[in-house]
Amino acid sequence: MSILEKIKSLGLELPPAPKAIAAYIPAIQTGNLVFTSGQLPMKDGKLMLTGTLGAGLSIDDVKAAAEQAALNGLAAIAGVIGDLDKVKSIVKIGVFVASSPDFTEQHLVANHASNLLLSIFGEAGRHARFAVGNSALPLGAPLEVEMTVSLG
Repeated sequence: MSILEKIKSLGLELPPAPKAIAAYIPAIQTGNLVFTSGQLPMKDGKLMLTGTLGAGLSIDDVKAAAEQAALNGLAAIAGVIGDLDKVKSIVKIGVFVASSPDFTEQHLVANHASNLLLSIFGEAGRHARFAVGNSALPLGAPLEVEMTVSLG
């Protein structure tokens, strides 16, 4: 099963490659690595939701948003390499979480993106990761996901 077929089998859809909202590019390849810029949970050109974890939003509230941000990262990668079947492994992801000062479960928010990548890529989806809290993110987004993949 191709990566696109796997995504569809999960009831999801790979969106079009995202457009930059500032002075950067969504993804860049160097050698056998592709790095994405931070991807917001944009769907159909709009943020899926805004807000802060621990101040109105819960971990469950942002599950779909974290998955969408990860899919947007994959779309950015596809925009550079064409076919996601060229991805050998997910090397690392970083998840920034808009958090209140007392919210300490950023890692659980990041699990939503990590678990999706594992569902899509299987063992090749195992990755290193960081999850950090931020007081605010661009456009009021509750989270932002960046990733690095290796090509085979």
